[in-house]
Amino acid sequence: MGATTSSIFSEIYLKHIENTKIIDILLKHHINGHFRYVDDILLVQKKDTTNIYDVLNMFNNIMPTMKFTIEEEKENKINFLDITISKEENNIWFDIHRKPSTTDTVIPNESCHPQEHKLAAIRYLANRMETYNLSATKKEKEKTQ
Repeated sequence: MGATTSSIFSEIYLKHIENTKIIDILLKHHINGHFRYVDDILLVQKKDTTNIYDVLNMFNNIMPTMKFTIEEEKENKINFLDITISKEENNIWFDIHRKPSTTDTVIPNESCHPQEHKLAAIRYLANRMETYNLSATKKEKEKTQ
């Protein structure tokens, strides 16, 4: 994976697998949603119509050198990338997920970095807060953190 083109070829290969093999698995098992970012995949399914372990087994049989793993929701919540998705009755709620290793450290203003670099993290955090579908309470919590 050391070549500069490795990530491009990996993405092309994954797109090929999605469009030729994974799509058939998703349709066969009535998956309601399939979202992928690089190597993280979120599947949305109904527990009463889909055996997610059968889906996992079929994914792992596509290519013996690729290993898919599963993380199931706990207490009606699951983390995907930097979002926590929660189910409550017939509603879905979103919150910002921070991994334990997250520091939220930004470049100090007195450093010698270009101003654009100093503002990049702050701009990202503000944009994330405004573009994610957060409740007013969670937006306010995000502003104070």
